[in-house]
Formats: sequence, structure tokens, C-alpha cells
Amino acid sequence: MTADRHRGKYETRLDPALWAYIDTVNAWYPPEVIGLPIDKQRAVYDRMCRAFHQGRPPGVKASDGLVAASGHGIPIRHYQPAGKAARAMVLYFHGGGFILGGLDSHDDICAEICAGTGFDVLSVDYRLAPEHVHPAAFDDAMAAFAWAATSGLPLVLCGESAGGNLAAAVAQATRQHIRAAIGQVLIYPGLGGDEAAGSYVEHAEAPLLSVSDIAFYRNVRSAKRQSPDDPTFSPLRDNDFSGLPPTVIITAECDPLSSDGETYRDRIVAAGGKAWWHEEKRLVHSFLRARTTVPAAAEAFARIIAAIASLGRGEWPY
Repeated sequence: MTADRHRGKYETRLDPALWAYIDTVNAWYPPEVIGLPIDKQRAVYDRMCRAFHQGRPPGVKASDGLVAASGHGIPIRHYQPAGKAARAMVLYFHGGGFILGGLDSHDDICAEICAGTGFDVLSVDYRLAPEHVHPAAFDDAMAAFAWAATSGLPLVLCGESAGGNLAAAVAQATRQHIRAAIGQVLIYPGLGGDEAAGSYVEHAEAPLLSVSDIAFYRNVRSAKRQSPDDPTFSPLRDNDFSGLPPTVIITAECDPLSSDGETYRDRIVAAGGKAWWHEEKRLVHSFLRARTTVPAAAEAFARIIAAIASLGRGEWPY
């Protein structure tokens, strides 16, 4: 997530309230940050996340724990509605390009999903690159799924940006599991689509995420000789989209990744599944953090929560 180079065609296309958000992000996370060592990038990102943190809504309790994995523990944060039993569990994977973020960076978002749906939310602090290249994050996501499946609650997979990639990869890898997810909600996910077409071209230099940023994150995440056709790395490279859970994808119009959502919907529907894609007009990547200051982002977040709630109840909302 780097600063816009110039406002260009977005100067009048985006609402002033959204520009205020973009300018605030760029003040906390300026463009030169991407040239710093990863630990410095994380420190800057974490400070920005603390500045945007909205606090947890009342009626939500949270506890931290570990999921045992091969040779390490995966930190998790379990959000629960106080005083009542949840009907479903949301398994949430945070964004950050596979190199940034953790339990604290998306704490308020997860707590608000818990409050808005009445469901348990399990946030997963998967291992980050470059210390842990692919498939480390995917392996941790799979271990978290296996742990969540033992809860007995219906599972809804959810993630944004890099986390949307993980949610989709887990959905594809676990579709035959006895406790397979009953739904998934992907928020501006990066799924490994065609970078020579669609939004990758039209919004190559969009504010807060450019195609060069996407390439940077992909290269840091990649192991040596990483195959782009590995569906656990790029879910759109799979050759079978049947048997996936009902899927809702929400993207931002002014985001190179938006076409990935459209393509993923088309593949699932073509395979006989249920999928709905909605492109939020005049919004940019990372709009979740603008949900308290930009009305369009607030409406999009409400749509996301409603979709999670419907899928968790076993209902198809569209």
C-alpha cells in the first residue's frame, strides 16, 4: 500500500472524503516506505493501523490463543458475542501483502464483524514473508481451518486483499472436507488473475495499490521457482471451480485487483456454483479503514457484514 504518484484521472473521480482518507494513509505510510527493510515497513504499517483503530464495539469479548502446527504455534484471536451462543464462526485472514499485519492490525474490523453478525470470529496471525515464503501462510491458514472445524460451528471463510487469496485457496483445498465452509466472503482479493487485461490495465496506477506494488508483494512472497500456476498461490489458476461454497466477492472499482473478483465469480458460476460479485464504485483498495469517514465505504462494509450474516445462517442473499 503505497502513496499515489499523482491524482491524475482520479482527482475528480473520487469523493473528497475518500481523498482525505487516502492522504491520511499516505501521511502514515509514505511511498518511500516500500524501499525500506521489511521490519521497518512493518513498524510504519503497525503505527498506521493503531492510528486508524476504532476500538471494539460493546458486547464483544476477545481472547488470544495458539493453534498447534508442525513445528510452531499460530497465534489466533477469538472474538465472541458476550452472553450468547454464536450460530456460526467466521475464519478471518487479514490483508497486508503477505508481509504486513497481524492480530492487532485488523482487530477492530474483526470485532465489528462479530458484533454485526453475532457470530464468533477467529482471526489468524499466519506467518509472513520474506521470513516464511509460500506455502507457509497457506499452510497456517489450513491449520487454522482444521482447528476451527472442530468447533462444530458452521464456518464462513473471510479475508481481504492477501487474506482473500488465502480464504479462496482454503475453500478450494477443503471443499471435500466433512466440515467444509458453508460460505466465503472475499474483500478486494488478489487471486492471481490476468495482469494484461481489465482493471490491472485500467487502474494500474490507482491510489493506495498499483500493479508495481502487487508485483513487489508477489515477489517477496514467492519461493524460488514458484509456479504461478499453483492454485494455493494463485486461486484463479485452478482448473476446477466446482464444489465451492456460496461465494460473495466485494471489490473496489479503482483497484487493479477488481477484475479478479469478476473472473472468480464467473468461474464458480460456470462450474454450477453460487457466486455474486459487486464492484464498489469510486472506492479504492483498503477502503475498510475508511468505513467511519467515507459514506460509500460504510455502505460497502455494511454489505459485507450482511453477506457474512446471511451465509452463516445458510441463506443465499442474492
